[in-house]
Order: sequence, then C-alpha cells, then structure tokens
Amino acid sequence: MSATDESPMLKLTGVNKAFGPKKVLNGVDLSVPRGQSLVVIGGSGTGKSVMLKCILGLLRADSGSITVDGAEVVGTRGRALDEIRAKFGMLFQGAALFDSLRVWENVAFGLIQGRGTKRADAHEIAIDKLTKVGLSPDVGNLYPAELSGGMQKRVGLARAIATDPEIIFFDEPTTGLDPIMADVINHLIVERVKELGATALSITHDMGSVRKIADRVAMIHGGKILWEGPVAELENSGNPYVEQFIHGRSEGPIRVDMGRK
Repeated sequence: MSATDESPMLKLTGVNKAFGPKKVLNGVDLSVPRGQSLVVIGGSGTGKSVMLKCILGLLRADSGSITVDGAEVVGTRGRALDEIRAKFGMLFQGAALFDSLRVWENVAFGLIQGRGTKRADAHEIAIDKLTKVGLSPDVGNLYPAELSGGMQKRVGLARAIATDPEIIFFDEPTTGLDPIMADVINHLIVERVKELGATALSITHDMGSVRKIADRVAMIHGGKILWEGPVAELENSGNPYVEQFIHGRSEGPIRVDMGRK
C-alpha cells in the first residue's frame, strides 16, 4: 500500500522493547505528520533514546509496528532497511564527527559512502551545506578538533541535511552548548527543516529547544507516551507529569532516585 499525503510520515503502534527483565518501551504509540516537527520530552532513562534507535533500526523492537512513509521497520533487514534509512538525516548528541576526516569530508560522508557521489561533487554540496549553517567555505578544510563546540554542532547539522533527507532526527541537539549558541542551533534547525520541507523528530530535555523547534510535543515516561499535543498547549496540558517536567519541579508524580540508602 502506498503512503498518501494524509498518512503520517512516521508511526509507532504498540512498540515494546525490553533488555532482560527491564522493560524500556511499554506500548509506545506515536505519530508524526508529514512536514511537521515533533519533539519527545522526558527524563533520563524514560526510553527516548531506545525509541529513536528502534526507529533507526539500530535496535529491533520486541513487538509492535514502526512505519516510515508506510514502510515497516520492525523485522526489516538488509537492502530494504537501507532503503528506509536513505530517507533519514541525523544530528547526533555531541555532533559525533570523525576526528580523522576534514570538516567537508564529515559533511559529505553519507554522500560518498552511502550514495557513491563523486568526491568533487560531494565537496561542492558539503560547502553549500556549511554555508547554510553559517560557516564559511574555508572551515571545510579544518579538522573537528580545530572547531569550537558550537561550530562542531553546526557541522553535524550540515551533515544531517547533506543528502536532502525526508526525515531528520535530532538527538539532544543543544547538549553542552551555552544558551546563546543553543538558540543559534535551534534557529538553524527550524530554518533548515522548513527549507527542506522535511519531517523532524527530536528527543530532548531542553525546554528552550522544545519551544523553539516543535510543532507538536509528546511526553514519554515509564516507556509510554503520557501526553501529546501542539506546542501551544504544552503550558496548559493538564497532565501532572508534563507540568512537573516542563517546570523542573522536584515534587510531583515523577520520582527521582536520590541515591539514599
């Protein structure tokens, strides 16, 4: 069945994932409309990263369904999985650049290694993407160690958009950045996603990022989606878990292990 414009670009239905006796995802249901940006919030250990890895096919869900543009991810392997992943761009937490490659080679990595693009053509695309994240062409010849944290994050964003992906994933995009640079990155994310007309899924605990880049927000806790709705409704969700999380309160239904014996 072919996907339609009305069908979600990304859909999770009853997704479960456990590691031994520890159940991390416990029936996750989530839908990301085409061309929209959905941000998943939640504390450490609530299943955000495991959910993302299951979508990417890096981990296999124990049960449930994950569809990308109508194609099933769960149980898919080999070339069929590669075809699904070809729709993806990814900004990793900490940028995750290759230290031994120059900046332009990092940006062009997916083009050269994944799509067999000629180096000269890939270099031209990489420089164009670097300018789109506010970096000058000469930065392309530097190595990651020569860049600040904010510049590395922008290089990571340039790599994420290098293949003009249909779906972009953002894993804690502003971790380790000062508030001003975090806002710069958030602004660039909004601009580049809109320019590509891409669908975006982000995971973060940074409420500044949430309010800047989200069209919709979902809260995960205990391996389940407890609330989901437009970002404009976040402050008036009526959900006690969401209220506690977005206001950073120690008191509430979310219990924090203080390490006491």
